[in-house]
Amino acid sequence: ASEQYRLLRNKEMLGVEFTLTEPDGHTLDVQVGMPGLFSIYNALATIGVGKVLGLADAPIHEGLKKALVKGRVELVPISHKFTILIDYAHNEAATESLIETLREYNPNRLVVVFGCGGNRSKLRRYGMGEVCAKLADFSILTEDNNRFEKVEDIIADIKTGMAKGNPDAKYVEIPDRLDALHYAIDHAQEGDLIAVIGKGHEAYRDREGVKTPFLERELIEEYAAETGVE
Repeated sequence: ASEQYRLLRNKEMLGVEFTLTEPDGHTLDVQVGMPGLFSIYNALATIGVGKVLGLADAPIHEGLKKALVKGRVELVPISHKFTILIDYAHNEAATESLIETLREYNPNRLVVVFGCGGNRSKLRRYGMGEVCAKLADFSILTEDNNRFEKVEDIIADIKTGMAKGNPDAKYVEIPDRLDALHYAIDHAQEGDLIAVIGKGHEAYRDREGVKTPFLERELIEEYAAETGVE
């Protein structure tokens, strides 16, 4: 494969493009609808399997272009002016990897909307707070399945990590996650890349042990339609 790859970013796609050169000299232009070097590795493996099965170039190309994993760097195409996506990242390592991948797209601002689960290790809160303080331009601190803890206490732990990562980090606290989503959209600037992390494909939120419907993709789409986001 070519050692170079190109980044693709528009309303409908946040992905990569590269040219594969086969041993016989045949080339295949590939677009993958997910960002990151790992997406290229996955695509190469997929192409290899497809070739073994005797598939032609066209279906391989179309399949990779449309391939998506729910809740994993999942683009929510609501605007030409900014990019918003949802991802299941809910620990320090996954958050760091995601932000570093998104940084390649040189956004105006990289905004992260996140919280941490209640009745879980506080180390995760410190770690995610530290990473976002170091690597994000702006953070929106909110809830993420509080369970039987107060969201304010969880956010306080996240802020402890942020203070360690970057005492000057910019953030806002919005305890209600739906309000946080609305805030992110309302305050989006042209060229921003907004990562809503922690829940991904989950279709509920957990408060005091009670789970209620909460599918972020649908909530983002509904609010964008209501407010006329373009």
